Amino acid sequence: MQVKGETSVNKLIMLFVFDKMESAISERILVDICSSSNEWLNYMDCVGLIPTLISDGFICEISTSEDPLYTITPEGRETLANFYINIPRSQREDISKFIKKNSSRFRIKQDCKSDYYQNKDGTYTVFLKILAPVQPMLELKFVVPDKKTANVIYKKWEDKALELYSVVYETLAD
Repeated sequence: MQVKGETSVNKLIMLFVFDKMESAISERILVDICSSSNEWLNYMDCVGLIPTLISDGFICEISTSEDPLYTITPEGRETLANFYINIPRSQREDISKFIKKNSSRFRIKQDCKSDYYQNKDGTYTVFLKILAPVQPMLELKFVVPDKKTANVIYKKWEDKALELYSVVYETLAD
């Protein structure tokens, strides 16, 4: 259920998502959760609310990487506690259920980055990363013969990253 034109309720919805996620999240993931995966907010409202919530002091940026992470502030939690009742009950329940079921998937999506580009010789270089708050946990760079292979690796990374990390770590640490 999308609330249109109710800026205060939309702010509360976004704060409620931050609260339920219980960790810092990127703008990309926040927009995906609120507007793409669900229809709690429309895309333009969602993107526009982030700077507003920052200037109001309800969320803050905690990392200045290429994809900054945001978290709810104590003022944001207090505001949510005082006014969460303004979010329709059915929507609060929907948000809670969705986040409980999908939060780990979104955290993995946020922490696993991949990219590829074509080299001068026609091969492709694929970059794969698992990010942690301070520094990357794992970075891999592959040179593959064609775009098809690069694209397959690129697409599988989010699903296979943690499994691969475990295998590499156990293999090398033993």
